[in-house]
Amino acid sequence: MGGIDILVFVLFVASVIGIGLWKSKDEETSGEKGAQEYFLAGRGLTWWLVGFSLIAANISTEQFVGMSGEAADWLGMAIASYEWMAAITLVVVAFVFLPKFLKSGIYTIPEFLEYRYNTFARTVMAITTMIILVGVPTASVIFSGAKVISVFFQGQSLLGFDLGSITVGCWIIGILAAGYVFAGGLKACAWADLIQGAALIVGGGIIAYLALHALGAADPQELITTARNSEVTVESLERATSLERFFALNKGELPDGKLHMVRPLDDKKIPWSALLIGLWIPNFFYWGLNQYITQRTLGSKSLAEGQKGIIFAAFLKLVIPFIVVIPGILAFNLYNGDLKELAEKKNQHLLTELDAGSEKLFDFTDRYAEANPEKAAEIVNHNATLLAEFLLEGDDREVISIWGRNTELVAMSEAKKIPVAGKLVGYDYDAAFPTLLKNLLVPGSGVLGFVLAAIFGAVVSSLASMLNSASTIFTMDIYYKLRKSASQGELVAVGRTCTIIFVLIALLIAPNLGSPKFGNIFNYIQEFQGFISPGVLAIFVFGLLVHRAPRSVGTVGLLLNPVLYGALKVFAPQIAFLDRMAICFGIILVVLAIMTKLNPLPVPVELPVNESMNLEESSTAKFWGTVVVILTLALYVVFF
Repeated sequence: MGGIDILVFVLFVASVIGIGLWKSKDEETSGEKGAQEYFLAGRGLTWWLVGFSLIAANISTEQFVGMSGEAADWLGMAIASYEWMAAITLVVVAFVFLPKFLKSGIYTIPEFLEYRYNTFARTVMAITTMIILVGVPTASVIFSGAKVISVFFQGQSLLGFDLGSITVGCWIIGILAAGYVFAGGLKACAWADLIQGAALIVGGGIIAYLALHALGAADPQELITTARNSEVTVESLERATSLERFFALNKGELPDGKLHMVRPLDDKKIPWSALLIGLWIPNFFYWGLNQYITQRTLGSKSLAEGQKGIIFAAFLKLVIPFIVVIPGILAFNLYNGDLKELAEKKNQHLLTELDAGSEKLFDFTDRYAEANPEKAAEIVNHNATLLAEFLLEGDDREVISIWGRNTELVAMSEAKKIPVAGKLVGYDYDAAFPTLLKNLLVPGSGVLGFVLAAIFGAVVSSLASMLNSASTIFTMDIYYKLRKSASQGELVAVGRTCTIIFVLIALLIAPNLGSPKFGNIFNYIQEFQGFISPGVLAIFVFGLLVHRAPRSVGTVGLLLNPVLYGALKVFAPQIAFLDRMAICFGIILVVLAIMTKLNPLPVPVELPVNESMNLEESSTAKFWGTVVVILTLALYVVFF
């Protein structure tokens, strides 16, 4: 980084944090409304604060690293369904979920379960949500933020610490985020998000523009090696503009083409069947029932302000794939050699173990077999020898046969009680966006400092949101239930203590997420949230729509889901995890329907009412919500 970049970076980060803390300095954290001020910003957030805060809390390095990585791999534009379907989801949340939550005056989503079902359901959801929140998204955002630091600052050090180390990057990010939320609470997060959300979109737009420009200037001879379209030629690329090159290289037929929203039924991550049911489950869970997102909407000044803020966020979600997904595809077109080199570094310790005569099995991806067919064949024969299976002969060494055969062998590991050392990868896809930053941003211009500050701010913003929400759940759903006499100041102190504890736990987990066994970081987040999301969504659907559902269905839905999801993951691993979610969701709905039929409540449950909340709906939000739905459907038609 040049001197001007460092200056821009420091000034931006300092000003954002300073504005957030200044706006929250008058919070009454020890008075009558102390907990409400600290955890819900005094229920005074306006629509533009809600909207930008939702996006800044949501978009972080888990998207810029994980989602871009999935786009660089085979999924391409299909991964954008998480964003574009979220736009429609947000419209539903604004007019179905939010009115119920604001009317009841709840602090947390688990609190709603106690009013609708029972204390046990609230406690189970609070504990599982807290564990998942700290162990999955919080740890993942810390890791993916550290990934940006480690790729971008390879070989550099700060105060004697190696910035190329994932562990060092994790601690830098975790400590800064914890200090921020410790001091300021939700209001500090919301005001900082206003600036960071806007900067993030601008910064992502700059990277997308520079990547597209670089594609136009790249050597067609090198670009042709990444073509997904068999009809493209070097001559046609030489005559093409940047956009024409992008479409020519990536618009091939399925399953190879990267510009299709609809993937084949046998796709391992987003088959077309997931677009019908499976993908809606994590979307509704995340945007409607996920504490660290909904905490922003629970802090709305009124129902109308909350609805307008959510619809504003829905518009911004339509933009995100153009600054996250498309740059990921471009990263592979432009710098696949760099991604391969980074993968070789990740693979080195496994290859060293293999060459030393390890008694473990070794897995590898199809891309690794494609790039290293001889080494892949050697690994297959190593595994076959340990398992006493037949070896590969010379004429059996086509790439697909090598990878397919090894997949069969690794599947035998549990039955034969032989451990798997790890998985070798052909490309480090999670490094796609950091590689764009490293190759496209010129030091000394100030642009580098701004983009890095925007991304760093997004990391801190998301982490602050997650830590604030996890501490809110512990404080209000667990501690306050056990100690009703606790003062407002005591509750805030407990929340701050939890922030420190939770970030330390996440910091112990985060550095390990680079292991190939976790796959892409975005996939890791989505798959592990499947242990709670289908069950939580099912019981909330019943709680909101089926007024005579018995109170016991809340407990049954929460406990049944992890058992079903875990069983499918172990005994039917070939089922895509989104389809796994859909199966669990369907089974739980059937079980809850049977329970309701056999034992309906004689009288519907009466939920509490927050008399101070203005519950008049926004006609403006309804109009623009309709526009969002139409635009989303149009994008699916364009990229079908």
